[in-house]
Amino acid sequence: MLPYGQGRSYGDSCLNDGGKLLRTAGLDRFISFDAESGSLRCEAGVTLGEILRLLVPRGFFVPVVPGTKHVSVGGAIANDIHGKNHHRAGSFGAHVRKLELLRSDGEAQELGPDDQLFQATVGGLGLTGLITWAEIALRRIPVAAVRMEAIPFAGMDEFLSLSEESDAEFEYTVAWVDVLSRSQRGVFFRGDHAAGAIHAPRGQAAVPLDVPAVNALTVRVFNAAYYAAQKLAGRSRLQHWDPFFFPLDGVAHWNRLYGRRGLLQFQCVVPTPEALRALLSEAPPSPLTVLKRFGPARSPGMLSFPRPGFTFALDLPNRGEETFAQLARLEALAMEAGGAIYPAKDARMSAETFARSFPRLGEFSAHLDPAFSSSFWRRVHR
Repeated sequence: MLPYGQGRSYGDSCLNDGGKLLRTAGLDRFISFDAESGSLRCEAGVTLGEILRLLVPRGFFVPVVPGTKHVSVGGAIANDIHGKNHHRAGSFGAHVRKLELLRSDGEAQELGPDDQLFQATVGGLGLTGLITWAEIALRRIPVAAVRMEAIPFAGMDEFLSLSEESDAEFEYTVAWVDVLSRSQRGVFFRGDHAAGAIHAPRGQAAVPLDVPAVNALTVRVFNAAYYAAQKLAGRSRLQHWDPFFFPLDGVAHWNRLYGRRGLLQFQCVVPTPEALRALLSEAPPSPLTVLKRFGPARSPGMLSFPRPGFTFALDLPNRGEETFAQLARLEALAMEAGGAIYPAKDARMSAETFARSFPRLGEFSAHLDPAFSSSFWRRVHR
């Protein structure tokens, strides 16, 4: 069996072919909240979006959020997610104070960061048991707004310079790159929570049908239009927190743009700028290529993906062997540099690559629940 939250992982780490899934959607209760300390205890099926909707008006924010708010607390812990503020806040697991884990022998254990089983469960891909609830330290914020800047850049030297400058001054930083441009132009986004009267976005666009619209031509047109739009919008602006953190959540079923065969996302972390340059030189056409410098914080999980260095992510339409070959070249560059591949966004890495990416794999394996497994685990652990 395998816990299943919102199913937002891109690959097979949330699937269990031939086995059973434990749906956690019913574990959706808020248990307690201390407004003095910001400590929230809730069940594992509560989503980050539900927490934000309830507590942002009260001046609190989830300490680390990924690119979508539609993930469960249990899923955020199981993948030890990261966000635009990794250089300041580290990964999600660093803000979990306690959790309860129900093992298949019926024993429920309350665990804290000093427990080995806690360290195996954070980033443990749901393989150590069922997380029933967790206690998270939220952060205080001014209500609703983000003061953000969008800065066009050209080339890796400018990206590195902006990262160095911005990580020291801003809570949130991330960059989008047009991999089809000769100059490797892009837009560097940075921001901080701020006070301000900003209305929440109204309505939601949607892609109604599967329409395979992503190809080299449309990517070139999209990238040029997106770059121009960011320049026209101006360098500095006040924005509601929702579109700043979760832009793709504003387009329902955006994945249908990749057609019925879907997409593959690739994300890795590499330790040096030279390795990042090599990855960019091999990057296939993609409308979503994202760079971010991770900070020095040590992630608490034995299989945590975030570590010091540079993370590189991109989406590719699934064209079968052609796409898998492109991803294999990127994976080889990441492994050659001593990097790691992100399990939550993987559908193809080998057992050897998994072992090289996570040197504490042997230690983690001792804490597996014998009744738990996944399609991903059986693929990469032989």
